[in-house]
Amino acid sequence: MREAVQWVDWDGNGLEYCVCQSGPDGIKLEGVVIGKRNGHYGGSYLVMTDAMFATREVKVSYVGGENMHVTSDGKGTWFDCIAKQELPSLSGCFDVDIGITPATNMLPIKRLKLVEGEARNVLAAYVPLPSQIEGDFLPRSARQRYTCLVPDRLYRYEGLFRNFAAELEIDDVGLVTDYPDTFRRV
Repeated sequence: MREAVQWVDWDGNGLEYCVCQSGPDGIKLEGVVIGKRNGHYGGSYLVMTDAMFATREVKVSYVGGENMHVTSDGKGTWFDCIAKQELPSLSGCFDVDIGITPATNMLPIKRLKLVEGEARNVLAAYVPLPSQIEGDFLPRSARQRYTCLVPDRLYRYEGLFRNFAAELEIDDVGLVTDYPDTFRRV
């Protein structure tokens, strides 16, 4: 199955084009983004999961800036493909959360398979916006919580690492349609 979607940032100043391909072996998300949340940026990303929706590979490139390529064994161990070293700081992360896109919110929602009213905490490999990069351009472990409000339609996302919460509407594929105050589907 292949789904192409577009989002704009909440104020209509940025744009994203994302292609989601899913099959029995997992999900592939590929997108390009321009925006100005916390500074101007342009970037692209590629995310691949396994059949259980655990993140296995992530590539992010910011125009005129940083590039990142990390992989995971799907069991919580991560590896920096550029520096050729393990990333123990991401131990226990099964999901990736790329700050410039709402696309990656679908991954824990699919992986967790929550029932109505159920909430689960996760550790995600958070990829910061360009303006938030400090030192090496690598994901950092981030505590998050997902709560199912309406199965396959509405979830509460809480970024516990930054004291942020939003109710996310999703489509039939599992991609976010609206992410209040941040992104909206075109």
